[in-house]
Amino acid sequence: MNPKSPADELATIRAEINRLKAREGELRAAYLTQPDLPRQGRWHQVELITHTTRVFDPRLLPVEVRNDPRFQRERVTRTLRTIPPLPPYPGKPTASPRSRSLFGHSLVH
Repeated sequence: MNPKSPADELATIRAEINRLKAREGELRAAYLTQPDLPRQGRWHQVELITHTTRVFDPRLLPVEVRNDPRFQRERVTRTLRTIPPLPPYPGKPTASPRSRSLFGHSLVH
Protein backbone atom coordinates (compact mmCIF):
# COMPACT_ATOMS: atom_id res chain seq x y z
CA MET A 1 0.00 0.00 0.00
CA ASN A 2 1.22 3.49 -0.84
CA PRO A 3 0.92 5.65 2.31
CA LYS A 4 -0.49 9.12 1.80
CA SER A 5 1.38 12.22 2.76
CA PRO A 6 -0.18 14.10 5.72
CA ALA A 7 -1.35 16.87 3.33
CA ASP A 8 -3.11 14.38 1.06
CA GLU A 9 -4.61 12.55 4.02
CA LEU A 10 -5.91 15.83 5.46
CA ALA A 11 -7.52 16.73 2.12
CA THR A 12 -9.12 13.27 1.87
CA ILE A 13 -10.48 13.47 5.42
CA ARG A 14 -11.92 16.93 4.80
CA ALA A 15 -13.61 15.76 1.60
CA GLU A 16 -15.22 12.87 3.49
CA ILE A 17 -16.34 15.20 6.31
CA ASN A 18 -17.93 17.51 3.71
CA ARG A 19 -19.73 14.55 2.12
CA LEU A 20 -21.02 13.40 5.51
CA LYS A 21 -22.14 16.93 6.50
CA ALA A 22 -24.05 17.25 3.24
CA ARG A 23 -25.82 13.94 3.85
CA GLU A 24 -26.56 14.95 7.46
CA GLY A 25 -28.10 18.17 6.13
CA GLU A 26 -30.32 16.23 3.73
CA LEU A 27 -31.53 13.91 6.48
CA ARG A 28 -32.05 16.77 8.94
CA ALA A 29 -34.09 18.72 6.37
CA ALA A 30 -36.18 15.62 5.68
CA TYR A 31 -36.96 15.12 9.38
CA LEU A 32 -37.84 18.80 9.84
CA THR A 33 -40.15 18.95 6.80
CA GLN A 34 -41.67 15.46 6.73
CA PRO A 35 -43.29 14.70 10.09
CA ASP A 36 -44.37 11.22 8.93
CA LEU A 37 -40.78 10.09 8.26
CA PRO A 38 -39.98 7.03 10.43
CA ARG A 39 -38.04 8.07 13.52
CA GLN A 40 -37.22 4.60 14.81
CA GLY A 41 -34.30 2.76 13.24
CA ARG A 42 -32.78 -0.58 14.06
CA TRP A 43 -30.26 0.90 16.54
CA HIS A 44 -31.23 4.55 16.91
CA GLN A 45 -34.23 6.79 17.31
CA VAL A 46 -34.61 10.39 16.15
CA GLU A 47 -36.16 12.91 18.54
CA LEU A 48 -37.10 16.46 17.60
CA ILE A 49 -36.50 18.76 20.55
CA THR A 50 -37.23 22.49 20.43
CA HIS A 51 -35.42 24.95 22.72
CA THR A 52 -35.95 28.68 23.00
CA THR A 53 -33.09 30.82 24.28
CA ARG A 54 -32.38 34.51 24.56
CA VAL A 55 -29.42 35.77 22.59
CA PHE A 56 -27.61 39.08 22.54
CA ASP A 57 -27.89 40.76 19.13
CA PRO A 58 -25.34 43.58 18.77
CA ARG A 59 -27.03 44.72 15.55
CA LEU A 60 -29.82 46.14 17.72
CA LEU A 61 -27.42 48.54 19.46
CA PRO A 62 -27.17 52.12 18.24
CA VAL A 63 -24.64 52.50 15.44
CA GLU A 64 -22.57 54.88 17.61
CA VAL A 65 -22.00 52.09 20.12
CA ARG A 66 -21.31 49.45 17.48
CA ASN A 67 -18.70 51.63 15.77
CA ASP A 68 -17.02 52.87 18.96
CA PRO A 69 -13.47 51.38 19.13
CA ARG A 70 -13.74 51.16 22.94
CA PHE A 71 -16.17 48.27 22.43
CA GLN A 72 -14.17 46.46 19.79
CA ARG A 73 -11.29 44.04 19.94
CA GLU A 74 -9.18 42.18 17.44
CA ARG A 75 -9.38 38.45 17.04
CA VAL A 76 -6.67 36.49 15.27
CA THR A 77 -7.59 33.26 13.54
CA ARG A 78 -5.37 30.72 11.84
CA THR A 79 -6.65 28.67 8.92
CA LEU A 80 -5.12 25.51 7.54
CA ARG A 81 -6.21 25.13 3.92
CA THR A 82 -5.73 22.18 1.63
CA ILE A 83 -5.32 23.10 -2.02
CA PRO A 84 -4.43 21.05 -5.07
CA PRO A 85 -0.75 21.29 -5.96
CA LEU A 86 0.32 23.58 -8.76
CA PRO A 87 1.71 21.90 -11.86
CA PRO A 88 5.51 21.87 -11.78
CA TYR A 89 7.32 24.59 -13.69
CA PRO A 90 9.18 23.38 -16.77
CA GLY A 91 12.71 22.45 -15.79
CA LYS A 92 11.94 22.45 -12.06
CA PRO A 93 13.36 19.34 -10.35
CA THR A 94 10.87 17.00 -8.72
CA ALA A 95 11.18 15.75 -5.14
CA SER A 96 13.75 13.08 -4.56
CA PRO A 97 12.68 9.65 -3.26
CA ARG A 98 14.33 10.54 0.02
CA SER A 99 11.96 13.46 0.67
CA ARG A 100 10.25 13.05 4.01
CA SER A 101 7.08 14.48 5.44
CA LEU A 102 6.81 16.10 8.84
CA PHE A 103 5.92 12.70 10.28
CA GLY A 104 8.89 10.85 8.82
CA HIS A 105 6.91 9.09 6.05
CA SER A 106 8.44 8.98 2.62
CA LEU A 107 6.55 11.35 0.30
CA VAL A 108 7.63 9.59 -2.89
CA HIS A 109 7.47 5.85 -3.46
